[in-house]
Amino acid sequence: MSNTIAVDCWLLSSGVSSFTSTSKLYFPANFSRTAHFGSNTIRASATTNGSSEGVIYKALSCGRRALLSMITLPLVMPCETINNSVGAIAADESFRLREEIRKVLSKGKAAGVLRLVFHDAGTFEIDEKIGGMNGSIVYELDRPENKGLKKSLKILDKAKSQIDLVQSVSWADIIALAGAEAVSLCGGPSIPIQLGRIDSMVPDPEGKLPEESLDATSLKQCFERKGFSTQELVALSGAHTLGSKGFGNPTVFDNEYFKILMEKPWLSSGGMTSMVGLPSDRALVEDDECVGWVSKYAEDQSLFFDDFKNAYTKLVDTGATWMKAL
Repeated sequence: MSNTIAVDCWLLSSGVSSFTSTSKLYFPANFSRTAHFGSNTIRASATTNGSSEGVIYKALSCGRRALLSMITLPLVMPCETINNSVGAIAADESFRLREEIRKVLSKGKAAGVLRLVFHDAGTFEIDEKIGGMNGSIVYELDRPENKGLKKSLKILDKAKSQIDLVQSVSWADIIALAGAEAVSLCGGPSIPIQLGRIDSMVPDPEGKLPEESLDATSLKQCFERKGFSTQELVALSGAHTLGSKGFGNPTVFDNEYFKILMEKPWLSSGGMTSMVGLPSDRALVEDDECVGWVSKYAEDQSLFFDDFKNAYTKLVDTGATWMKAL
């Protein structure tokens, strides 16, 4: 399997003319480099291709001199130097996106942003091959189950508008990355996010999100249709530790959700304790398989963090459509 390097050239001009073209030039796989020519920049970023071909370069809106420089760049650089820079550009791009997201995100907004992730990605169905992390949530905000998410999307739109001034980014990537940042900002695990998702141009079918009233058996069946195990269901449910559902500090990402579930405070007579959690949260401790994982995460926060990170990555990757090489 080789890597496809997409070279985006912007603000590049020979001073005489500029043009838009696409060129395919084949070099050893795993090439990645940022080159500077005066005030101009050529940036390369790697994405997985899956073919046996060499690297393909894509030149967009490049001047003649910039295109010539791009062609000759690998000829004047040692192979080991080229190979050592693999992934550096992708990391730089991810850092730039995270930086813009941090400017608009706060702990008080984290729960809403994380909910946005689940409502965009949670529509995925294996058999029907629909839904997933595709940015379709922007067309679905008027649905009852998405009430309140307009505010979270508006927050992220501020970051996206700034990023788009330099290079276009999909809603799917922004939302997936923002959810990871929300978790980290509130003290949770750091979650690496692959970029390159393509946005859907239409809304996902209705009725695909797990309902809040489901019992444990129905929840497990629902998540199984989406490709998730019972363990992953419980780990992802731990996201409810953020927000106003009654599971500890609403702006701290920890394992209090599981500790409180094990205490079953809603069984107490009266008071606010009867309002803790959703029916689907409470159902987890009424099922032998689910409560086993609830108990483990209540005792071991590090285990919860590790499993949540893996389940979150799977959530935002499953069903996504990815950019492909030309």
